[in-house]
Amino acid sequence: MSRSFIYARVSTADQNTDNQVREIEAAGFSVNQRRIVTESISGSIAATERPQFVRLLDRLEPGDVLIVTKLDRLGRNAMDVRATVERLAADSVRVHCLALGGVDLTSAAGKMTMSVLSAVAEFERDLLIERTQAGIARVRADGKALGRPPALTKVQQAEAMQRLAAGESVAQVARDYGTTRQSIMRVRDKLGRGSAGDS
Repeated sequence: MSRSFIYARVSTADQNTDNQVREIEAAGFSVNQRRIVTESISGSIAATERPQFVRLLDRLEPGDVLIVTKLDRLGRNAMDVRATVERLAADSVRVHCLALGGVDLTSAAGKMTMSVLSAVAEFERDLLIERTQAGIARVRADGKALGRPPALTKVQQAEAMQRLAAGESVAQVARDYGTTRQSIMRVRDKLGRGSAGDS
């Protein structure tokens, strides 16, 4: 006999999951209190990294039904939601989402809905990549440097090289300039191609 489970999630501890549970019950689902799993965790965390959700996965058996109010309860983004639904479907667990009219996401109609959502997510990801690349190109076209500024100015780099060539240690030069040994070694490798010692 199939069992029904509710998974309700909120982002912060000062919120509660009562409204989600009530909404599911009002939709006609009758769920035993022991099968209501709640969690206070950020929606940016993948489903498989949420402690209570992971425990729930261990409890679910073939034929069981998992009910959520919204898709974002099942993952951090559309791709994560899709992976979660596919994993549950592989275990013969049906997934109902109230926000999508209570459709079973593992059914033919549900799979079509998930495909559309995944396509939208991929489109959004591609747009984000395009915007990022366009932004980088714009910065380069303006002649601005990308990334963190160097730890030492050009003059300081030249001075550091002279001191290293004179036999001072990397550690001593780094201390005097208030930077890391790695920064001095990068300067040495860039300007001197390893000609100075690292004592």
